[in-house]
Amino acid sequence: MGQQPTIAITHLGCEKNRIDTEHILGLLVQAGYQVDSNEELADYVIVNTCSFIQAAREESVRTIAELVETGKKVVITGCMAQHFQNELLTGFQKQENQTGEAVAVVGTGDYHKIVNVIQQVQQGEKVTEISQAPTFIADENIPRYRTTPEAVAYLRVAEGCDYRCAFCIIPHLRGDQRSRTIESIVAEAKRLVTEGVKEIILISQITTNYGLDIYGKPKLAELLRALGEVEVPWIRVHYAYPTGLTPEVIKAFQETPNVLPYLDLPLQHSHPEVLRAMNRPWQGQVNDTIIDRIKEALPQAILRTTFIVGFPGERSEHFQHLIQFVQRHEFDHVGVFTFSPEEGTPAYSLPNQLPQSVMNERRDILMRVQQPISQKKNQQSIGKIVDVLIEQENPDTGELIGRSARFSPEVDGLVYVTGNAALGSIVPVKITDAEIYDLYGYTTS
Repeated sequence: MGQQPTIAITHLGCEKNRIDTEHILGLLVQAGYQVDSNEELADYVIVNTCSFIQAAREESVRTIAELVETGKKVVITGCMAQHFQNELLTGFQKQENQTGEAVAVVGTGDYHKIVNVIQQVQQGEKVTEISQAPTFIADENIPRYRTTPEAVAYLRVAEGCDYRCAFCIIPHLRGDQRSRTIESIVAEAKRLVTEGVKEIILISQITTNYGLDIYGKPKLAELLRALGEVEVPWIRVHYAYPTGLTPEVIKAFQETPNVLPYLDLPLQHSHPEVLRAMNRPWQGQVNDTIIDRIKEALPQAILRTTFIVGFPGERSEHFQHLIQFVQRHEFDHVGVFTFSPEEGTPAYSLPNQLPQSVMNERRDILMRVQQPISQKKNQQSIGKIVDVLIEQENPDTGELIGRSARFSPEVDGLVYVTGNAALGSIVPVKITDAEIYDLYGYTTS
């Protein structure tokens, strides 16, 4: 063990990327490497990068550059490695009078080879380990060292995407969809429960398409029912493409008690013309219908969505349509992003690109439209007793911080709690106050 180098890992990007990071950590620990969170003490630093939009790439490049400048040998993994595989090793070469450099790039479908990569760079090799068309997906047999709070775990049900939205580079970075079997997912869920997990969050690029590639048709409803037999209090589903919310899927939400009525719908826009330009033409005809169907079948449904403003050709009337759509449906949570032109996507070369200033203004307007809606939704909890998963404690004040079923980690609000409760427990909390994003209350037990 003493002969093995120490390795640190820096995680950037989404929670799908986080699972890759956790498998990299698990594989390294299993192989006997020392893993340290302190980059200064590490012989090698793995940077698991994001390349989804320009801002993410800039963060990835900045992180790598800073590490190289401080003399670190850097292994670049993840989406940016997949995206710019040829440029990264040469772009971060060793300079005169410095020891830091990029020593390896590892693609999104190759992180399970990380131990072999580290062994090669220990021998002084520069390594490129990138499958041009990623096909790997980790299952319950690949070691995993979780980095989330003890009571929360992300569970990937599929990787990659078969859709080709005009603005999105994910299929290029992650490959086509490949699903895990229901048995594999349930096995991992059961193991997570033995580790103390109280909330499992199912993720993939389009979770409503789960199983299509291996079963010949989507099997999300069957998966949810199978997970209903796992003794975990909360199962949350992320990234439910609206056209995949069939009556069978909605019925599974209704009839599976531990599946939260929380639906993350990546709608992106409301106007049919913009959706056609986004290569999501069918969605414009079904948005209203599906949302109304969800609200009728699941009156307690928590609806989150994300929108892109400033897509090329988005006119003022398109944006007004989006504002009215948000006002009409009163989503619990809304995220708004400005369009980012990604080289290699059809939208990159579309005419009528909008100035960033216009996109920023539209983002701010839409967020201002949503804020009173979010506050009204939160205020409906005042006076009620809700279950809250306790995740943090403020050491200075003793105040507890957690989330109710209405809030997903990182993207939604928090519940600030006075009283006593163990970290990782789900406790009843009486809500006494509400702001735009957060709730306040006290424990009742």
